[in-house]
Amino acid sequence: MSERYTPGMVGTTAGASVTSRALAVLDTFDQAHRRQSLAAIARRSGMPLTTVHRLVHELERHGALARGVDGDYEIGSKIWRLGTLASVHVELREVALPYMEDLYELGNDAVQIAVLDGLRCLIVDRIAGSRTIEVLSKPGSRLPLHATGVGKVLVAFGGDELQEAVLGSLDRYTDSTITDAATLRSQLLSIRSQGFAVTREELAPGAISVAVPLRGKGGAVIAALGLVSSSENAEITRMAPVLQISAAALSKKLAQSGLSEASRLT
Repeated sequence: MSERYTPGMVGTTAGASVTSRALAVLDTFDQAHRRQSLAAIARRSGMPLTTVHRLVHELERHGALARGVDGDYEIGSKIWRLGTLASVHVELREVALPYMEDLYELGNDAVQIAVLDGLRCLIVDRIAGSRTIEVLSKPGSRLPLHATGVGKVLVAFGGDELQEAVLGSLDRYTDSTITDAATLRSQLLSIRSQGFAVTREELAPGAISVAVPLRGKGGAVIAALGLVSSSENAEITRMAPVLQISAAALSKKLAQSGLSEASRLT
């Protein structure tokens, strides 16, 4: 399974609607391709450059894409604003916020909550302050599952199909990124057993994280709660029990709110 479009797939599909082509343009953007030229969008979507040119300018006009001074394009603010209106995300953020604030006050590390979004994890919300290192996990970011603490939690407690898809596509982001399927498979088993995941500079140099699962109605894992800190913080793993206590209390609230596995946006 892959999130990338096969070259020619969209452009050569007879009867493809304008909507499907516009969505294909948007789908070419991810954490590794946050800013793209028209040529790059055309290549990744498999559509002719002339078609992409027309669609991109229409999306820009409506605020779905934004053009930088260098001529490259990125996702516009309208997409994020619309995403925050999703009932699942709104309720998850509202219920989780007090717990996230408490965790932030303990150590001033970035606190984030993520849900599964295809073969990525979507950062639904994050709290960070002046002491927090610069990290990639901003609200609305879609991050690789195998290189983040929250992502590994979602994979570890996910189904076999998800795990096999992730294990079959392990991109490298740093020298510490796990790209060996056997190593990651073993780590996922440990995460399920111990109830938390730890990453050390696997997505970005200088950043480490610890994360735990959040459960909804019926006990299924519907999200992940994590901390991101500087790699100089040798005590990050000691926060795992604190995270687990917070996650247990938050999971109880999520279950009472009726959020369940079926409510996930995937």
